[in-house]
Amino acid sequence: EALTLMQTGKIDRFPIVLIGTKFWGGLVDWMRETMIAEGTIHERDMELFLVTDDPAEAIEYLRDFYKVHKIAPNF
Repeated sequence: EALTLMQTGKIDRFPIVLIGTKFWGGLVDWMRETMIAEGTIHERDMELFLVTDDPAEAIEYLRDFYKVHKIAPNF
């Protein structure tokens, strides 16, 4: 749901980290093989999240995100 809201511009982008490549792998494969192939999402949408097993990589991803994207309250 969060990815759809970001894709459609309903909410501002925020970092999404999915921990567990084995757990999330099937979903990610399906997104690539089905959704991209059928044109329901674009390849760049796969850049809206990170899938990793490495906590250090997750932290680096979050830090890098907040260096580039300034977050402000939505009220």
